[in-house]
Amino acid sequence: MKVFDLHCPLDHVFEGWFGSEADFRNQMDKGLVQCPMCGSQQLRKGLSAPRLNFGAKAPASAPAATANAVVGATAPAPTPVVNADDRRKQQALQAAWLQASREIAQKTEDVGDRFADEALRMHKGEEPQRPIRGQATPRQAMELLEEGVPVMPLALPQGSKETLQ
Repeated sequence: MKVFDLHCPLDHVFEGWFGSEADFRNQMDKGLVQCPMCGSQQLRKGLSAPRLNFGAKAPASAPAATANAVVGATAPAPTPVVNADDRRKQQALQAAWLQASREIAQKTEDVGDRFADEALRMHKGEEPQRPIRGQATPRQAMELLEEGVPVMPLALPQGSKETLQ
């Protein structure tokens, strides 16, 4: 089993588990791997230390750093220097955002591109109120706001709309 730390261009970090390097490459070539936060398929492998469980002994020294490998991009994105505390905070925020977006996706009905029409009908009392989500153009969103319809733009990551495997 290969476990990689994967980074998108926005430097969201997540783990990817693959049967082999070839399995990883195959899934990348087919566009099956994407950032769970933003949906980007332009990913690069970051440094990840191998974990070998040989007992309770502490490691003699930290593994040497190697260059990032670039996957699906023409040039590597610069990797900002982030201390461990900041990385943990970033990971906690990403986890909280994913949990919140999954909850939103589970508790709302996806009406797709009918969002503006559905929201306006509910606002006018032509349809019963219910929690909905969908797509609207910026112009439609402004028209809804001018009518007094409470709307909020929210980019839900694709991963929040499906179960994790």
